[in-house]
Amino acid sequence: MKSPRRGIPLVGLRQAFDEVRFGSARTLNLRQWLPTADAAAVRTEAWLRQQQVEQVHEVLIITGRGKHSAEGVSVVREAVIRLLHSLKRRGVVAGHEEHTPGSFVVRLAPVRELFEAPRRRRDRKTPLPVAPPSLDALDALDDETRALLRDLAERALDALGVREREPFVEGEMLKQFGALAAGLSPGPGRESRLRTAIRAALEQYD
Repeated sequence: MKSPRRGIPLVGLRQAFDEVRFGSARTLNLRQWLPTADAAAVRTEAWLRQQQVEQVHEVLIITGRGKHSAEGVSVVREAVIRLLHSLKRRGVVAGHEEHTPGSFVVRLAPVRELFEAPRRRRDRKTPLPVAPPSLDALDALDDETRALLRDLAERALDALGVREREPFVEGEMLKQFGALAAGLSPGPGRESRLRTAIRAALEQYD
């Protein structure tokens, strides 16, 4: 009778399973990058917002356990935990759980949560128009993108039960544009990716 194979490290098996489950596109390895706590939080938030607008359901964030940190506490890990709680309140993260002592599985909220979360802290029946710093942001968009944003704004206001929505539409468009744009990386095709994100949000109202 042959003896079972030996010498396969458990950590290697876990990494193999994680690669199948998440792949490189849905894994953020902060341990490999070795950032400061503040830099880790900035990078993680931008990455999570990008994943959200791309309608990714769950991702893996590797922070490391902090074995070589002061007092054995990973400042990056602690910064990411604080960020995840903050992003949950802001409608980006639906929840998270420890995957290993040095990593987290994060579930992302639907895109429409970006618009719903702030309203939970005020009267949902009386949204106030937003005074934008400039209307240039909307004017710079093409007609198709503006039409999609308007449709999204109107559906959001309808969902709130707003009867006279016209005074609030433009402010709602700017608010949603800002929320979605925050999750889009710069570069060619950004407006096309914005339209994809808007359509994803619209589908969640159907």
